[in-house]
Amino acid sequence: MSVFIEVEHLTTYRYAKPVQLSPHKVMFRPRAAHDIRVLRASLDVSPLFRKHWVHDVFSNSVAIIELLEPADELRFDARFTIEHFGEHNLELPVDPEARDYPFEYSADDRLDLSPYLPLQYPEDAGVVSNWVKQFLPARGIIHTRDILRNITNGIRSDFRYSARETMGTQRPAETLSLGSGTCRDFALLMIEAARGLGFAARFVSGYLYDASLDDGTPPVAASSGLQQGIRQTESFDDETVTRGAGATHAWLHVYLPGAGWVPFDPTNTLFGGTDLIRVAYTRTPEQAAPISGGWFGDGGDYLGMTVQVSVRRIDAEMATIDPEEPFGEP
Repeated sequence: MSVFIEVEHLTTYRYAKPVQLSPHKVMFRPRAAHDIRVLRASLDVSPLFRKHWVHDVFSNSVAIIELLEPADELRFDARFTIEHFGEHNLELPVDPEARDYPFEYSADDRLDLSPYLPLQYPEDAGVVSNWVKQFLPARGIIHTRDILRNITNGIRSDFRYSARETMGTQRPAETLSLGSGTCRDFALLMIEAARGLGFAARFVSGYLYDASLDDGTPPVAASSGLQQGIRQTESFDDETVTRGAGATHAWLHVYLPGAGWVPFDPTNTLFGGTDLIRVAYTRTPEQAAPISGGWFGDGGDYLGMTVQVSVRRIDAEMATIDPEEPFGEP
């Protein structure tokens, strides 16, 4: 059974006086496939702009925005509606030769997966490897999926979710030392753990649906750094709380022969379903920024940014296809 989800992502940059704006790259459009159907998608920008679309090196849809006049406010309002069919990823059959760990990818697979096999932080490999040992059997073999499920569950149960407004992602060693992080930190830690075990893994960015936010409460506007969209009353140590909703979200894919790219969300122990709405996948977290660009002016001209993200489920009657943009094609 499918569900219909509507997402709005509003980002506003403010400056003390009109500044010149460089072209910006905006990545918000969901990656349609057999499990996600894009019904409509729009991107409104202020000030005056020109727009064209490209596929990046990972085939993500990227809007190139050329700003045509100086402005003291830059605003991106991205909206889309999808039909999400979900996928029971843990039930997909894995090829017999890969069901138990350790296994080796075929020569063809290794060639095709080569960008997603090397560690991003090889200098952290030792501390990550020592941490991963607890999820492996002392001797013998283990089901391949069980390793990945153990790591996912271990991050959720043993690490504290901590919202952070500063840009960037913690190194794996830092996340292990602090015992806390954001969804992107947890995704990177598990990616490095999986790659260290010989798995191909990639970073995924998108949105997370949380039914508890469907009560009409306005999304929280985060300022200065990265979007958070969290309620002040949430306790991140509560195992029943969905972490990372109401903002952009990050998780990972691991390639399993036969099952393909399988999602793992260590922030919430999700393995697919209809709550994860992917927009882009990349080799590193830095390549998955929703908006990137620059401006020209004095250092003190930048006043900050605010971000509001709303992810809500809607009725099928409301999820009509835009006749001017069939299936949300740019």
